[in-house]
Amino acid sequence: MDVRATTLTQAFRDTVARCPDRVAVRTIDDTVSLTWAGLAARVDAVAGGLARLGLARGDTCAIMLSNRPEFHVVDLAATMLGATPFSVYQTLPPDQIAYVVGDAGARIAIVEPAFLPAMFAARRSLPALEHVIVVGGDAPTGTLPLADVEGSDPRFDVEAAWRAVTPDDHLTLIYTSGTTGPPKGVQLMHRNIMACARATEALVRFEEGTRVISWLPAAHIAERAAHHYLPIVYGFTITSCPNPRDIVSYLPQVKPNWFFAVPRIWEKMKAGLEWRLASLPAEQRTMASQAIAAAREKVRLEQAGRPVPADLADHVARADASFFAMVRGMLGLDEAVAVNVGAAPTPPEVLEFFHAIGLPLGELWGMSETTGSGTVNPPGRMKIGTVGPPVPGVEIKLGPDGEVFIRGDVVMAGYRNLPEKTAEVLDAAGWLATGDVGEIDADGYLRIVDRKKELIINSAGKNMSPANIEGTLKGASPLIGQVCVIGDRRAYNTALVVLDADFAPVWAAQQGLTHASLAELAAEPAMRTAVQEGVERANALLSRVEQVKKFHIVAGDWPPGGDELTPTMKLKRRPIAEKYARDIDAMYTG
Repeated sequence: MDVRATTLTQAFRDTVARCPDRVAVRTIDDTVSLTWAGLAARVDAVAGGLARLGLARGDTCAIMLSNRPEFHVVDLAATMLGATPFSVYQTLPPDQIAYVVGDAGARIAIVEPAFLPAMFAARRSLPALEHVIVVGGDAPTGTLPLADVEGSDPRFDVEAAWRAVTPDDHLTLIYTSGTTGPPKGVQLMHRNIMACARATEALVRFEEGTRVISWLPAAHIAERAAHHYLPIVYGFTITSCPNPRDIVSYLPQVKPNWFFAVPRIWEKMKAGLEWRLASLPAEQRTMASQAIAAAREKVRLEQAGRPVPADLADHVARADASFFAMVRGMLGLDEAVAVNVGAAPTPPEVLEFFHAIGLPLGELWGMSETTGSGTVNPPGRMKIGTVGPPVPGVEIKLGPDGEVFIRGDVVMAGYRNLPEKTAEVLDAAGWLATGDVGEIDADGYLRIVDRKKELIINSAGKNMSPANIEGTLKGASPLIGQVCVIGDRRAYNTALVVLDADFAPVWAAQQGLTHASLAELAAEPAMRTAVQEGVERANALLSRVEQVKKFHIVAGDWPPGGDELTPTMKLKRRPIAEKYARDIDAMYTG
């Protein structure tokens, strides 16, 4: 398909005209199932209602919804008006909601009942917020139900509104996680997402009716690009998954043709498969282990550019037909055309594992500031350990200290209300300073080392990537859910370990600890021994200076949006260091 539209509004109308009867968005049980024509009818009706409330071109509109069909309706409705809809993380406390909504200058917020208390608390310091529209429940006093907003208005000309939108109009705001300060509003334009769409089309030819699952937070550029904007351009079918913890169970039911997930999901799937294999009868377990070992060896030879012996290729082909195909079907990825991982470093052993079982997992790299696009491992030419070469239309280069710079039509217009912050990262020639340190090989493939500000320099002056060490630790044991490595200006590395909320209870049950909470398990001697085994496996894969000498198991969990993690699950390293200062000091003095 040749993408000719220059705005998302035009792309939406093109898709509706091309495939009006195809399902656009649905729930897993088809309680809600909207065709593209049906979606357009609802979008236009809501657009008319929003226009009556005063929403116009250039205005902003806050959205605080879970992954549900109505998100696509209201977001597109605002877009048709030339307005700028943006999403608010559901985990934000009222003061941060107030900051984001106030910075955006939104006069309208569209909210689910579950998030109304936080929005009401935020509203007390948002005098400009005139209307709160409620989706999916009763609308309390002072709010409007979506049904009252959605309605035809013969005086409203939706076609004139969407045709007035230009490539340089704002499409959305993506508020950064704010690991070191208040979040910044990344301003993305229609031309940014259309450049992203053209780059995608040049790399992967998706079939008509490609299936995807909407499950990541809509405030994250990965969700908006992969499961909202690109489906609009190409006419995908979107299945809404309102609870991200259910994503693994959704896969076999939907059988997505394209699946993008953060590294932790792939790590969990790998651990779950290995857990199942370990419980097989001895003979089957041996055969499975041999098949995976052979497939790994084939992947390693291919990655090294060396020939694969005929007997090894035959062994893997037989294993694929008799075993790996079954595994892909069990995962629900047997009809996947492309599977990708990004948003954080992925341990190479995780990538290698999925390549081995016939799912060539391609690591990619991008930022909110680049519309989530930048580099990607192209199908058939993947290099494990890299995030691939630049996508079509994008240039990258390295600064003197290894910082990655990127230029292209995917790069943002700037940060909202922050011209000085914009000037710090975006120069007059269009080069964006990413803050990531990387290396570029002879073939133009980029390897990300770490965030420039997060590199560890120990007391002996050795530079290390904490993200690389943390990824290796998580990949070495399914019991390790989160980990924060400490070692800057220290003699050796230590780690704060958080138990995995899914696998730790399973392990506990096997040990007869059926009533143990995560906090109780953190103090369990047997658990410490099991985690120690994982740390030792990870250390065997790390250089001596990178190895973790001591660790502390944190009581409880680190939920996204809490004290330790941003809503996008990035570590808040400074707050972590302050909150756990006593535990950290004990690992160096005890």
